[in-house]
Amino acid sequence: MGAATDLQKRSGPKSQNRPDRKRKTEASLKQTVLHDFHRAQGGRMVGFAGWSMPVQYRDSHIVSHMHTRQHCSIFDVSHMLQTKVHGKDRIKFMESLVVADIAELQPNQGTLTLFTNEKGGIIDDLIVTKTDQGYLYVVSNAGCSDKDSALMKSRLAEFKAAGLDVDLEFLDQALIALQGPSMSRVLQAGVKEDLGKLTFMTSALASVFGVPDCRVTRCGYTGEDGVEISVPLSRVVELTEKLLANGEVKLAGLGARDSLRLEAGLCLYGNDIDDATTPVEATLVWTIGKRRRQARDFPGADIIVPQIKAKTARKRVGLVSTGPPVRQHTPILSPDGKVIGEVTSGCPSPCLKKNVAMGYVEAAFAKNGTAVQVEVRKKAVPAVVSKMPFVPTNYYSGN
Repeated sequence: MGAATDLQKRSGPKSQNRPDRKRKTEASLKQTVLHDFHRAQGGRMVGFAGWSMPVQYRDSHIVSHMHTRQHCSIFDVSHMLQTKVHGKDRIKFMESLVVADIAELQPNQGTLTLFTNEKGGIIDDLIVTKTDQGYLYVVSNAGCSDKDSALMKSRLAEFKAAGLDVDLEFLDQALIALQGPSMSRVLQAGVKEDLGKLTFMTSALASVFGVPDCRVTRCGYTGEDGVEISVPLSRVVELTEKLLANGEVKLAGLGARDSLRLEAGLCLYGNDIDDATTPVEATLVWTIGKRRRQARDFPGADIIVPQIKAKTARKRVGLVSTGPPVRQHTPILSPDGKVIGEVTSGCPSPCLKKNVAMGYVEAAFAKNGTAVQVEVRKKAVPAVVSKMPFVPTNYYSGN
């Protein structure tokens, strides 16, 4: 998951006529409850999805990235939208909007799913957890929060008008992600529950280092083992400080979060998927429940389901190259120089010491191992279509 906008520069173009541009831009950004804490810790703040967020701290981006791969890091993800869906018709409500089989989830199990539109495009990606407390817990992207909440409210009105039992509760909670191979050891010291029983994409309510009423979900956006912890606003600084008291833990910002998710082959909404991209084009067919495919009862199903068997004209692929970095909007070329697609995300991989990217190419060039080119600074650079994730993921499936 990711926000719908790219990292913005901290200020606009220099202009002697607009000396207060930076101040006005910063003033227009929303702030998480950890904003002042980030600044006190040396966080360099940037605009992201309408929020002021830390892009990095005193450590370099690469140091922060590698610390997460080797130890663990805290990411502030409080800008994301958290929602509870209540009522006996809550599953029917959610399944009217997303492609997943929510009904088949076990208690406290979650899944990545997609809001889709009637044209088969992806409105947003989100995680839905079927809790044993009688509600669904939903986390969706900050950059899509306005349209996501509007979508859910509109469907809620339809359900209410039909006499169905469902209600929405938009949460005013902080959300922090603790990500990395030492996460379990660090967190276990602060919870009584056995984290060995909390597997990937499952969730539990817990007191964490003395902070009650936290929801701990084993998931994340880095490819590493990790959790996201929903925390009462009044206690999140306290919890973050207690986690940082362990020498294994450091703060990490958006820069490391982006390169980590790209090494893990994870999509950023607004870059790699959008409302004109179908799940089949994006190679996200696995998010569509088998029962849902058969019933064709989700938005855009009549377009999406036939694509599963037929070949789409384009497909999301991974790319590996050496030389100059490959960035978003870089043209992808066939060996003979024809434009066959475009890069949607790219960066130098701190782990692989190569450039990694993802993008969309014509289906004929989508097979792993296919030699292509990327046009960087008006020069064609060799690249290879590669399997994702680029760096193996370490999600925890149990002892």
